[in-house]
Amino acid sequence: MPEPVAAPTEAVPVPPPTEAEEKPKLKPCCACPETKKARDVCIVEKGEAECGDLIEAHKDCMRKMGFNI
Repeated sequence: MPEPVAAPTEAVPVPPPTEAEEKPKLKPCCACPETKKARDVCIVEKGEAECGDLIEAHKDCMRKMGFNI
């Protein structure tokens, strides 16, 4: 007795990953080194209260890299 042949199945297309799903390939500690260094130096030298613009710039960079900050 011949074995039944399975009907061909259609491939279901997989949507491409969204930008948020693609980006976090870096660890948070390694992302945005330029803004991180400037922020850290400012905080050490002047204190956190004086560095709000650099802190926000680093947060913005992290968001652009796909991190939820």
